[in-house]
Amino acid sequence: MDLICVGDVMVDVHARAGELVRGGDVHGQVLIRPGGSSANAAVWASWSGADAAVVGAIGDDLAGRLCLGALRERGVDVAGIGLRPGSTGVMLVLTEPGDRSMVADRGANAALTAADLTPLDAGAVLVSGYLFLQDPGHEVALGAFARRRAPILAIEAASWPLVKAFGAERFLEEAAGCDAVLANDREAEVLTGRQGADAARALGERFRFAAVKLGSRGAALSADGVLFERSGEAVTERDPTGAGDAFDGVLLASLARDRWPEDALARACHAGALVAAGRETWPEAARGPGS
Repeated sequence: MDLICVGDVMVDVHARAGELVRGGDVHGQVLIRPGGSSANAAVWASWSGADAAVVGAIGDDLAGRLCLGALRERGVDVAGIGLRPGSTGVMLVLTEPGDRSMVADRGANAALTAADLTPLDAGAVLVSGYLFLQDPGHEVALGAFARRRAPILAIEAASWPLVKAFGAERFLEEAAGCDAVLANDREAEVLTGRQGADAARALGERFRFAAVKLGSRGAALSADGVLFERSGEAVTERDPTGAGDAFDGVLLASLARDRWPEDALARACHAGALVAAGRETWPEAARGPGS
């Protein structure tokens, strides 16, 4: 196994409109798709040619069956996804020009326990920040750290408000045993007080791999003390939801398969750009270019 992703399996409900009106109705586009940070990362790792698995929980409902079937169709190992009473998690994403807001219902994700974790034997293990940064879930994340049997243990920062509430020093202290940290620019700024490549350098002093995702501006990666930077691809961004997860999955899968960090960064940026441009949310093919 190249990559195991521990954390979130959800359904995403995307509502796109020209402009939202508080208390009123507008026309727009509403899409229902499988998602969740861990599921997203695993699907894109599989797309890149890696063997990927998810450890998580879904509800005994239509949404859970949708997610499970979609993961299987894309070559992801779902043996670690447990069934729980109640509903599958849902993420509501409201998008209008220049702005995006999200409302999360964790659902069955909050029912994942440390007892659900078997030894995590893979080239890389990615633990969801949504587990690590809140309860219930924090102890599960720590359990995943302890059960890893992987050269690369990675934590992703998930959400800058969650990082801020959790505390930057606590985050860095409790994640000190990880080999990699993955964050967007704002999350990295909360963790380090710096931005962009400077934040990647600062995190690179603590972690073997530190990636800072910069959206349309690309990304910076500190790998064994060497900084790599990649400019963003020239695409028209429609909705960046899930782009960072795609980046994470492809980057870690590539590093686990011993690709040169500069190549891994380029592949990860390309996957993120496909999502942001609206061309691919979950790719249809189980194996994609560059397998």
